[in-house]
Amino acid sequence: MLYIMRHGETDWNVKLKLQGHTDIPLNDNGRKMAKAAAEEYKDVHLDVCYCSPLIRARETAETVLEGRDVPIITDSRLQEMSFGEYEGKENIFAIPGCPINTLFLDPEKYIDPPGGAESLEHLFARTGEFLREIALPLVDEGKDVLIVGHGAMNSSIICQIRNTPIKDFWIAGLEKCKLMRLI
Repeated sequence: MLYIMRHGETDWNVKLKLQGHTDIPLNDNGRKMAKAAAEEYKDVHLDVCYCSPLIRARETAETVLEGRDVPIITDSRLQEMSFGEYEGKENIFAIPGCPINTLFLDPEKYIDPPGGAESLEHLFARTGEFLREIALPLVDEGKDVLIVGHGAMNSSIICQIRNTPIKDFWIAGLEKCKLMRLI
């Protein structure tokens, strides 16, 4: 089986700030969410967990799997999508002409803006490489794999597994600290 989970809440989530590659920890509520997930999913068998190296994902994985004999392996291909110079900006929908808004409102038309933001093509390439090289071979061997990551990164994996078109990039709507079975 292949499962995916989004990290718990951070202060930047609450403030509607774009996080991307910025390494923001969970807040107290995010830690509570992860502890609740640990209890809710304690009977789900897992052989291995792969997670983003960013602290919000690592802390979520460590909390959810605390006391279980499940190795947690970080992989940089599972980092959140980079939003470049827009990381740390609050409420981007209030910023007239912010090019990142297109990613959320009409992903088919998103073009990565200058300033270090990542393209969807690059996001799909790196997460697809992870799926082909790591996750899917393990699933084919009968292993139960958990991926703990982020909103856009997780959506790219979900889209690839389910053959979802880019226009429906956000359709899965993965909530924080909720387990979703993909395969």
